Amino acid sequence: MKYIVKISKQADKTIEKAPRAIQQKFALLIDDLEKYGPMRKDWPNFSPLGNDFYHCHLSYSWVAVWRNKKGTILVEVEYAGSREKAPY
Repeated sequence: MKYIVKISKQADKTIEKAPRAIQQKFALLIDDLEKYGPMRKDWPNFSPLGNDFYHCHLSYSWVAVWRNKKGTILVEVEYAGSREKAPY
């Protein structure tokens, strides 16, 4: 099953300003989310955060946070940026 991934404006803006290596990892994450869905246990520090939220690290200091309501194919990336400012 293919998932639909939407990226918030905030996440998109932040990733545009990120170092190239982070941009590339983010692109790989988006590709994985589209192909395999929100449970990305193969990504560093992946964990479910509760209330349909998940997160993983793109590097030591960069994270991505996404939401997926159970039973749907829509994955919404709501945050990408500094782990210190992550919404969890």
